[in-house]
Amino acid sequence: MLTAPPPRIAPSCWAEALAYLPAEHRTIPLGSRQATTPRLALRWLRHRAAHIADQLDPWEAGPVRHWLHDHAEHEHALAVLTRGGSYTFTAFDDSARYLLTAGPAHPQGH
Repeated sequence: MLTAPPPRIAPSCWAEALAYLPAEHRTIPLGSRQATTPRLALRWLRHRAAHIADQLDPWEAGPVRHWLHDHAEHEHALAVLTRGGSYTFTAFDDSARYLLTAGPAHPQGH
């Protein structure tokens, strides 16, 4: 019996995490991911936020940990992404800004 390979699902979202060091005017990529759905993009952002929070001092990690448990904010982010918009959560510490962003995936070559 011949079976066809499963159809390739094009990513609908792009998610990334960045650290911006204002004193150095430098941006450091902390990872990125293509996702087939807005929900998977948000899940990846939450996963990266947990990693970032684990590396911050406890008092600086507070806002990130709050965001990780803010279900209303996650529903808002999901609604924005589902409509094709972009969503960003930003956290700060003494030396950096951490940006967790998701939005529509762009076709290859654009």
